[in-house]
Amino acid sequence: MIRKAAWLLLLLLSLAPFVASQGTPTKASPRVSRVPKKEVDPTIAAALKKISPAQIKATIEKLASFHNRNTLTANEPDMYAKGLGILAARDWIKSEFERYSAACGGCLEVKVDTFTEPPGNRIPKPTELNNVYAILRGTSQDTPQPIYVVTGHYDSRNSDTLNVADAAPGANDDASGTAVSLECARVLSQYRFPATIIFLAVSGEEQGLNGARNFAKKAKAEGWNIVAVLNNDIVGGNKAKDQDPSIVRVFSEGIPNAATEQEMRQIRNLALENDSASRQLARYVREVGQRYVGPPFQAKMIFRRDRYLRGGDHTAFNESGFAAVRFTEYREDYNRQHQNPRTENGIEYGDLPKFVDYDYVANVARVNAAALASLATAPGAPRNVRMLTRQLDNDTELTWEAPADTRAVKYEVLWRTTTAAEWENVEAVGNVTTAKLQRSKDNVIFAVRAVDKNGNRSLAVVPTPAGR
Repeated sequence: MIRKAAWLLLLLLSLAPFVASQGTPTKASPRVSRVPKKEVDPTIAAALKKISPAQIKATIEKLASFHNRNTLTANEPDMYAKGLGILAARDWIKSEFERYSAACGGCLEVKVDTFTEPPGNRIPKPTELNNVYAILRGTSQDTPQPIYVVTGHYDSRNSDTLNVADAAPGANDDASGTAVSLECARVLSQYRFPATIIFLAVSGEEQGLNGARNFAKKAKAEGWNIVAVLNNDIVGGNKAKDQDPSIVRVFSEGIPNAATEQEMRQIRNLALENDSASRQLARYVREVGQRYVGPPFQAKMIFRRDRYLRGGDHTAFNESGFAAVRFTEYREDYNRQHQNPRTENGIEYGDLPKFVDYDYVANVARVNAAALASLATAPGAPRNVRMLTRQLDNDTELTWEAPADTRAVKYEVLWRTTTAAEWENVEAVGNVTTAKLQRSKDNVIFAVRAVDKNGNRSLAVVPTPAGR
């Protein structure tokens, strides 16, 4: 009798995957589970080993050598003739992208967007600005194809925003972020991904996010399907004694800057203040960083758009409705930022290359590259994710549609308590489009994500109510 019962149990277990694959609601168990940290894509892991602190050092030192990369040096033809200023830096960045493209058989489309910024705050007269970028086109036939962007700003400044004469090396702010974008381009261009990646260097940040704002508006106007933007600004991990070289901060907006009134009502009604697309991107970056890079190095989420009294290019993308986050070192040294290089009272000021921790920047680049490669390889996010609310029920039923691509082989339901910052639990529910969980929707926040055959996961999508 016992042997017969055991045989019957084995038969039922063997049929379970088949039943689930037919789209039948899966009643997930209430057990706690987590994503296996060893579940990594070997191609991505191999790519990260190619990130080079020495190459990053060479990039930052080269950018610092242009004397002053203030956006306004575009109005100084004598500087450009001497190979100095922001226009000379623009040319060099473009040549680096072209060099990487030559190494991969012309895989990168290298572009320079030039526009004229009219007079305004910090720009006394019409000034030419240039965004330099390289596009690694995806291999999939998805329409529109998802786009993932990594960026840093290559302009610099010293104590005076309008000073174009004195040195403004800008090694940390933001040659470091530009170096991350370039290093990601150098390494990831050696591979191919289903989705498109753009490696971007913008100008005009110190004058008011001008370059990023122009790029974001262009992308929105032309209907680019930008899913996520990783902005790197001040990621040099200065060598101050109280710096923590194991942490990079990741800032993200809570209430979307571009939210409509209807979206705002939904956020208020469902208490989704911490579930914007940018917050989901921040959680993704942290999880991928833990899987591929740390510990001890980790991406530490900061739940605010940016630091006090400061701003960054990710905000320009947020304004146009794109999910975007900012990477910044853990503890900033204000004797370095926006300073004329000098020594006063025994204190050395100035944003010089010798104060940059190149191993730290390399780790930041690895987190960026891991996130970009994972996102560009993973299936698209589940669509039309809904939570059924037609009647009072202590269980929770979720439904969704498969992403437009065909790379998803299974789905996961995530949840966390309403006071938690990170996803605390995950339940694999198989290759289905509906799941019923023995957990009250009133007590937690749910989300659904798609998973491919190598364990690459999409961004998580929080459900909206259906049935009321």
